[in-house]
Amino acid sequence: MLPDSAYTQLAGMPICRLVNGMWQLSGAHGSIDPQRALANMQDYHASGFVTWDLADHYGPAELLIGRFRQSGVPDGRLRAFTKWVPRPGPMPRRAVEAAIDRSRERMATDTLDMLQFHWWDYTDDRYLDALRHMVTLVQEGKIAHLGLTNFDTEHVRIITQAGIPVVSNQVQYSLVDMRPAAQMAPYCQSQSIGLLTYGTLCGGLLTDRYLNQPEPGPAALNTASLHKYKTMIDAWGGWALFQELLTTLRSIADRHAVTIANVATRAILDQPAVSAVIIGARLGLSDNREENARVFSFALTEEDHARIRAVQSRSRDLMALIGDCGDEYRRR
Repeated sequence: MLPDSAYTQLAGMPICRLVNGMWQLSGAHGSIDPQRALANMQDYHASGFVTWDLADHYGPAELLIGRFRQSGVPDGRLRAFTKWVPRPGPMPRRAVEAAIDRSRERMATDTLDMLQFHWWDYTDDRYLDALRHMVTLVQEGKIAHLGLTNFDTEHVRIITQAGIPVVSNQVQYSLVDMRPAAQMAPYCQSQSIGLLTYGTLCGGLLTDRYLNQPEPGPAALNTASLHKYKTMIDAWGGWALFQELLTTLRSIADRHAVTIANVATRAILDQPAVSAVIIGARLGLSDNREENARVFSFALTEEDHARIRAVQSRSRDLMALIGDCGDEYRRR
């Protein structure tokens, strides 16, 4: 089981600080056997990894959570956060409620633990209509909490100033992509909004597996995650600088008897406003529970952080190059 330090409260809701990510069920990471996946979910839960991140478009993820819940989860610790990612356009209540009802049915629950909302196009401000309808659904008991996914700081501010209570924002955050530290984290701290971070291991690139390895070509980038985060590394500073980062992390990891992935995860968990890190789970294919649990066995020193910052200081400014959190996904 995980230690008490592995858990926190998000708006009064107990969650594990390492969230099991289910993007790997979306179809872009290879096939998943549902029966093996379900058995592996039971292993995760028994080990204390009780919080899950998914979406309405992550293949069978919502259905698997529903089957898992119906299989008889032995305690009340299960938390499953889904997402709704509609096409921008008119947002009447009936459309919003229909989407939430579909997720509730798939996930076999009367009340969604949290609905994380994503909106592709800021030029269409009807995202506020959708969110206002979701507030009503919270009041009616169909949703427990509202969160956001990949909203930038400006639009999180618009949403909160409109009186819409959100408890989290899911953003890309890693030792390669530190953009949330610039504006998002300070604002979220001021509003008691937690950050749920993804991409923290750069799709597996920010691990011992890639230390002292040649730059992978297109054929080796055979999952959506590897392709996505290799592109981010290229923008950040390229493979040579990335190898310097991995070497530094390996040296720090040696001092703490852990892995590069542990150090990279711990460093983001230590950032202001971060409630939890989402780590992808390739259910039924690989299982990193034992390694991931070591994140809670050590603490990084100020010297450790300073060594990491020394490498990061030679990278490009991704805020200037890409923009704020989520800007890579949208038209402005």
